[in-house]
Amino acid sequence: MKPNARATLALSTTLILLGGCASMYAAPAKVSDGLLVGPTGMTLYTFDKDPSGTGKSVCNGPCAANWPPLMAAEADKASGDYTIITRDDGARQWAIKGKPLYYWVKDSRPGDKTGDDFNKVWQTAKP
Repeated sequence: MKPNARATLALSTTLILLGGCASMYAAPAKVSDGLLVGPTGMTLYTFDKDPSGTGKSVCNGPCAANWPPLMAAEADKASGDYTIITRDDGARQWAIKGKPLYYWVKDSRPGDKTGDDFNKVWQTAKP
């Protein structure tokens, strides 16, 4: 292999590895139309009854069946306004500014916001 080809291969490999590492620390949500959405583009929500900044979700059992948490993988790391809380069952969930993040089962496609102001306690998540 020629020296230039070796250098190109080494650089390519390094960039691929760095890209993989960067994705482990990517934000768990992105902004769309001023709201937070999950990796699949589905709207995320916060629950007013979750005590802010405590790292606690009070949406468990039947509540979590209707409002599935935005789960964090074991390798995920908190960054900036995004933190990871531990749920009652030991699972890890993403939060923004101390507020746990959830999906709403009745949203059927990206852009749906049917859970906004549901029962006056569920709000679309904002950055």
